[in-house]
Amino acid sequence: MTQPAPVRPPKPLFSNVSPAVPSPCISLCRLDEQKVCLGCFRHVEDIREWRSADDQRRRVIVAQAEQRKAVP
Repeated sequence: MTQPAPVRPPKPLFSNVSPAVPSPCISLCRLDEQKVCLGCFRHVEDIREWRSADDQRRRVIVAQAEQRKAVP
């Protein structure tokens, strides 16, 4: 008789909320032609990655968004 495979708990995802790196989202979610949000200035791929990104990666994403925001 074969034993059933043990049930593994789901892998934890990083929280979408981090006390170290708050989300730059301001709930004005509209993308321009380059797929950059007009509210937070993150690229759509950065927005998708945010949930699973660690704090170091989130700092990079925020810095890139700030650079985009500074360019008129």
